[in-house]
Amino acid sequence: MPERIEKETGESPRWSVIWLHGLGADGNDFAPLVPELVRPQWPAMRFVFPHAPVQPVTINGGMRMRSWYDIVSFDLTGRADAKGVDESVARVDALIAQEIERGVPASRIVLAGFSQGGAVTLAAGLRRTEPLAGLVALSTYLPLGVDALARLDETPVAARSQPVFVAHGRQDPVVPYAAGEDAARRLRALGFAVDFHAYPMQHQVCLEEIDALRGWFDRILATDSENR
Repeated sequence: MPERIEKETGESPRWSVIWLHGLGADGNDFAPLVPELVRPQWPAMRFVFPHAPVQPVTINGGMRMRSWYDIVSFDLTGRADAKGVDESVARVDALIAQEIERGVPASRIVLAGFSQGGAVTLAAGLRRTEPLAGLVALSTYLPLGVDALARLDETPVAARSQPVFVAHGRQDPVVPYAAGEDAARRLRALGFAVDFHAYPMQHQVCLEEIDALRGWFDRILATDSENR
């Protein structure tokens, strides 16, 4: 089980959000976002911010850093080490299973991620046979090679019911804006309900984006009859 940071907004959380950081960061990166994102009237939530393992990253000269998978190329269709992606999806699945054991069903778990963490979020979400409450993919891309992209239609039917929030900066120099657009387009073609947002920013998160994400969470939480 990955090392992690946890923040709870109240006692006996009924919802969980698992949030994956980007390359070279750690779970502390997005933990400060919780008070900015959460509305006082929302049900108690547990935010889980896991740390990726430390490993060599090929495009950074083999330097060791926290990474969900090795990045072997700048070419998006060959950028992600498939074995590493699979291993991180397994880590995510273990975190989801733990939240379910703690009393939060999959239908009340949101999986979120930024950049490399967002790529793992999408990879994990596409494989779900028990759908989550939703997926959040920020400044990211689908970490799939050409062959895998050709097999997207094999995505489980249950997975396609998961709503997805996708946001990207138009001036992103790390993950091209076109990659975010392409991910949203491919997900929509599969039947996912995608809420796509673009902002005049680089590889980062902005206040307008958080406002939009808060509104998306409002809609997700409204689907829970116990919140009404």
